[in-house]
Amino acid sequence: MKKLVILFIVFTSVTIFAQEKEKIAFGPYIQQMSTKSATICWSTLSSKPTLTDKNGKVKVISEYQQHSIELGRLEADTEYSYDILNNGTDEGKGTFRTFPDKIKPYKFVVLGDTRSRHDIHTKIVNGIIQHDPLFVVNTGDMISNGRVIGDWEAFFKVNKELMRNTPYYPVLGNHEKDSPYYYDFFDLPNNERYYHFNVGDALFVILDSEGEEISEPNYISDKNSGKFWKDHYEEYFVTQKNWLENVLDLHKEAGFVFVFQHKPLYSIKKSRVKDTNKYREFWGDLFERHNVQVFMNGHDHHYHHAMKNGVHYITTAGGGAGLYATDAPQPETVKYSKIEHFVLININESDAVLNVIDIDGNEIDKITVNRREKN
Repeated sequence: MKKLVILFIVFTSVTIFAQEKEKIAFGPYIQQMSTKSATICWSTLSSKPTLTDKNGKVKVISEYQQHSIELGRLEADTEYSYDILNNGTDEGKGTFRTFPDKIKPYKFVVLGDTRSRHDIHTKIVNGIIQHDPLFVVNTGDMISNGRVIGDWEAFFKVNKELMRNTPYYPVLGNHEKDSPYYYDFFDLPNNERYYHFNVGDALFVILDSEGEEISEPNYISDKNSGKFWKDHYEEYFVTQKNWLENVLDLHKEAGFVFVFQHKPLYSIKKSRVKDTNKYREFWGDLFERHNVQVFMNGHDHHYHHAMKNGVHYITTAGGGAGLYATDAPQPETVKYSKIEHFVLININESDAVLNVIDIDGNEIDKITVNRREKN
């Protein structure tokens, strides 16, 4: 029998009055889910500054105020209903299920590169909602330009019904541009750039393939450009790599390990093959040594499944952005398709089944991953 707990969040009269005056702009949406806690976030319109260009054209740029409430002492694997406004309307309502504290079946969804073609993104989201996943991971490039508030307005509009009921875990992509908006809107573990969480006995690791957003000064010569970028980023990525080694070692008894980052380690887009070779050189055999079963990424706008030494490398970047050519299949390539899609993953007691579903609801690939044996 499903256990249902009704949760009402009551504010002081001043807060209720303020919320009644200010309509929710983004949300509510769910972050930081665990077996015993969750965070509900939402945004309200704060002001409307203007920007005037040299021709006198005035642009309104909305400013938003971020709100969140942390919920503790929850029960594992339990469905809750919440209402952040409690004013008799559905505007502030949603539901969520806390993560299970033991091994049991559940499903989640992975998609990526939702940054443009909002009609396509909307159709993908509607398809995801039908499967009622426990949570969603976006492999990055959620928006076209992370420093343009209008892009975030579009993102939250498309995802409103999904995110009010389903925890949403983002990955930093190059189009997020290391924007302060990203860190304002999302409430994430660790340093928010790279982090991990677990569900049952599965470990989920989110990596940052981008680093701090910078521009190369014009005075840097071509001969010094390589050193400029290497010296700027090397320490950051080495630190992240050491962190990942430690996380994977600490969680070596996990039944499943999924790793996510935006940029791929195997590309079938000819212009990006050289870069992926460099990324693989940096990571070396880390994923193989730690028996990572699945590495998922975005960036290349299509579906691609490669495999090497037991690790499945999956590009899922068909969430809305214009599709890319698949013009350079690699020796490790298993299957690929130039199609909009998402990946529905069923975690079972003995295995995990990845169903790749296209925008029309058709299954275009199916991958089965066995549970890891305990050392």
